[in-house]
Formats: sequence, C-alpha cells, structure tokens
Amino acid sequence: MSEHRRERVAHQIQAQLATLLLREARDPLLQAVTLTGVRVTADLRTARIYFRTLTPDAAPREGEAALRRATPFLRRQLGRALGMRVTPELHFEYDTTPDTARRVDALLGETHHADDEDGDEEPS
Repeated sequence: MSEHRRERVAHQIQAQLATLLLREARDPLLQAVTLTGVRVTADLRTARIYFRTLTPDAAPREGEAALRRATPFLRRQLGRALGMRVTPELHFEYDTTPDTARRVDALLGETHHADDEDGDEEPS
C-alpha cells in the first residue's frame, strides 16, 4: 500500500471526524474535543486518532470515554462519507505531545538557567 494513500485516508478521516464532532455530536464533551492527528495501518483497517480537549476543565479520561461511547456512530458515519470497502476500526488516544514538549522545554530552561548561574562566578 502506498504511503501517499495512507496519508490521504488519514487526512480524510481526520477531516470527516472533526466535522462530525462539531456538527452532529450531541454530547457537549465531544464538541470540546479537537483531533490532532490520525495514523492508519498499512491495510487501512485500523485508525488511531489522537485528540486533545479544548476546555481546561474537561479531563482527558472524560473526553476519551465520550469518544468511545460515540465510536459506533462515528464509524458508521465515516463509512458512509469515505465510501471505502472496509471502514477502519477507530481507536482514540489522548495526545500527550504538547505536555511532553512543555516538560522538555522546562527541563532545558532549568539547565540553561543553571549554566547562567555557573557563568556568573569569576574564575580563580
């Protein structure tokens, strides 16, 4: 299977799911979810969808639970929209990339701050 096709299908899945969550979802938790990425297996049978919650008071576990409850509806609608022979299974996973990046940035800032303090001392 071509890598280009996988990327195109992943992009279509992300766009269709985002539209469904925004316009057709009845659960307010689903409307507070943003999709950050989609990875599709080579056989196009499984899609891993990464998400974040938009509201700070919405816990990732609540958003994931709401997505799991809506998975049959979302998969059915996605199958109609994509027109593929097999609609991929949907697996939702909270995207921790921004949290990890923030943590790495803080650690780098600490080491940079420590280097500045060491540089302020006069050599003997």
